[in-house]
Amino acid sequence: MAARVLVVEDAEAIRTAVLAGLAEAGFVARGRGDGRALEEELEAFRPDLVVLDIMLPGRDGFALLDLVRRHSDAGVVMLTARDAVDDRLRGLHGGADDYVVKPFALAELVARVTAVLRRTGRTPSTVEVGDLLVDATAGSVRRGGVAIELTATELRLLDYLAAQRGRVVSKAQILTRVWGYTDYDPNLVEVHVSALRRKLGEPRLVHTVRGLGYVLRTAPAADAGGDRREAPT
Repeated sequence: MAARVLVVEDAEAIRTAVLAGLAEAGFVARGRGDGRALEEELEAFRPDLVVLDIMLPGRDGFALLDLVRRHSDAGVVMLTARDAVDDRLRGLHGGADDYVVKPFALAELVARVTAVLRRTGRTPSTVEVGDLLVDATAGSVRRGGVAIELTATELRLLDYLAAQRGRVVSKAQILTRVWGYTDYDPNLVEVHVSALRRKLGEPRLVHTVRGLGYVLRTAPAADAGGDRREAPT
């Protein structure tokens, strides 16, 4: 079951972007603009992790952090424009698991959320797709029981595709998630996908859906009765 993440952020644009990024990474995400009735939200949604802004209307993030710690064992990632060391230490000493300062790269926030969830045992570190086992935390990839050596970038790419298994992701999404932003040449994705395919071997697991992107699954779209626009490359 996908981990549940609650985002408490008053800036709508930031909240919307974070929710979209978390959903894209495979999490079940829900957002709030303030901390009102947060106790009820924690009880109803039962999040595995809370992304918590500090500068909120009404009760600030430090007060809400204390509330989360009294009502839940969820992980907490503090999200704020404050970058003073005292603020960071106050959050961490108050029980926060990590602290991200605005402005931030969405890919970094998603990676920190994933890392906290893995450290707290709230999400499995191993993903299984057919005979492929991916454990990005341990840096381990095996197929049919045989270990596969990947570069750090190939491992990040495979970890993202595995998290999105069965879903088509675009080159722009991959660039943002794996490299951190979209300014790179999209051909960079093709090069790394080709290298990943060679190392994973046959039958192919990383498939191209022409005009859309890539998907990790055990069967091509045509074989599965799905989108027949899949390209052979």
